[in-house]
Amino acid sequence: MLAALATFAIQDSQVDPWMLFEPGHRVEVRVNQITESATGRRVSLQDVAAAADGKRFVYVGEEHDNPDAHRWQALVIGELVRRGRNVVVGFEMYQRPKQQYLNAWTLGQLSEEEFLTQSDWKGQWGFAWDLYRPIFIFAKENRLRLVALNIPRDWVRTMSRQGWDALPPEAKDNLPTPYMDNKEHFELFSALVGGHAGGSVEGMYRGQVLWDEAMADSALRYFENAYVPKNTVFVVIAGNGHLMYEQGINYRIERRTGENGITVITRSIPEGQEKAEVTRAVGDFVIGTREPKRSGQ
Repeated sequence: MLAALATFAIQDSQVDPWMLFEPGHRVEVRVNQITESATGRRVSLQDVAAAADGKRFVYVGEEHDNPDAHRWQALVIGELVRRGRNVVVGFEMYQRPKQQYLNAWTLGQLSEEEFLTQSDWKGQWGFAWDLYRPIFIFAKENRLRLVALNIPRDWVRTMSRQGWDALPPEAKDNLPTPYMDNKEHFELFSALVGGHAGGSVEGMYRGQVLWDEAMADSALRYFENAYVPKNTVFVVIAGNGHLMYEQGINYRIERRTGENGITVITRSIPEGQEKAEVTRAVGDFVIGTREPKRSGQ
């Protein structure tokens, strides 16, 4: 729900989420091109993969309903594989209890229909399977380990409405205490939801922080609990709002480990336009995608 609201608000917010923090330092993004934010240069997928050398985390953002964004996510994953990295992919789309089905998919133990049914794709995620299918098919063909990053919605809902103390023991036992004092993150979140949250921004923000903290924790748990070759890179697939300006999942991981990763943001550009501007702080790389046609357009 928060992700869908953020997608709408990006188009409608009075404060442009793409122009935060360094509005005087802008870079141009073009459709089907990758821009290196620090320099404004057009770069290749190979450059993105090379920038990830020595990094344990690569974060690739999306607008959930944008097929072009998912195509680029698959391309980034593929380039990391070609570079010889041991790629693990973590998904916002699945909650932790569904991990066994992601394991079975990678091992080739489930057909596509069996996977969708047993993992409860429709119940877990509100967007079409076809949008994400290329990523999952590539992962299966290349035996990539997949990780369910998300947590039960009830936990996020309880955090939003009542706060940390109201969470059930099961949640507190399996989650880090969320760090709430990141002013830049609150500024980003407020811009993303715009005027659409009414008086509930603070409550929604509590839920967002728990959400990001939990997904970061899921990624870190993988390194604690699995055999991890030295050349492993963990690719986080999540909505832009969880990654922009390195203030979401990436911020939480860096705060706990001291490690920065590579953040790749996808920026949709409306039909009839070929370019857009963003501030260079939004991510290490920004990929211009074609905005999908949505209902009412």
